Amino acid sequence: MGFGFLEELIMAEVLVVASKVKDAIKEEDCNTASDVVDALSGKVAKMIKEAAARAKENGRKTVRACDF
Repeated sequence: MGFGFLEELIMAEVLVVASKVKDAIKEEDCNTASDVVDALSGKVAKMIKEAAARAKENGRKTVRACDF
């Protein structure tokens, strides 16, 4: 993971609910670092882009669960 990835995370819109992420981590008896929500959101954004690309490759504009 290079610095470009970190810049992308900082500029990306948050796509996850921070309180829900923190609650889920707390249920695992762990603490949440300040950068976790942004990191997870970045991973979600990447997954969405990849799924959209798969849908387009299959001639669809609708992203389906199978695209993930």
